[in-house]
Amino acid sequence: MKHSLVRKTIIETAARLFYQNGYNLTGINEIIREAGIAKATLYSHFRSKDDICLAYLQYKNEVFLNDIGEFVEKAPRGKGKLLALFDFLSAFFNDKDFNGCWCLNTVSEIPKEKNQIGKEIQKQKKELIQFIEQIIEKNIKNPKAHLSRQVYLLYESAVSESHLHQDEWPILSARETCKQLLK
Repeated sequence: MKHSLVRKTIIETAARLFYQNGYNLTGINEIIREAGIAKATLYSHFRSKDDICLAYLQYKNEVFLNDIGEFVEKAPRGKGKLLALFDFLSAFFNDKDFNGCWCLNTVSEIPKEKNQIGKEIQKQKKELIQFIEQIIEKNIKNPKAHLSRQVYLLYESAVSESHLHQDEWPILSARETCKQLLK
């Protein structure tokens, strides 16, 4: 197998396991077994489990930003594009593999000393706020101050609470609250 294909296999395997089982409950040996590789192969690509975690977070964020970007692009212009964030989240929630936010799941499992992982998660959350800001700039006339951060908080709480309650109502409520913000 080519070097880049092996790396991709490791990342995708770790992503599935970390997201399903959690960072702490997923061992290196499980990743090796599931990926069908030798231990030396894994360590030729990643120095540590933390390095695999960083690659996992980056992989999940790249897929997420691509998917949500495509979804929002198909929504009607104006307020519809902003509300599409919550429609995307509803579709994500209704996916059989939904397990909440990979960033929040991971940050809840790591000690504060793992600064690099924490900084990666903060970077990804800032990228989401910037994504929301871009939607607002292109689609909302005279937006209220801090609207992007308010929508971000609605989105994030909807992810967490829908996961906690195993129900879609937090997403639907956040969407309705967002509609009220846009009046």
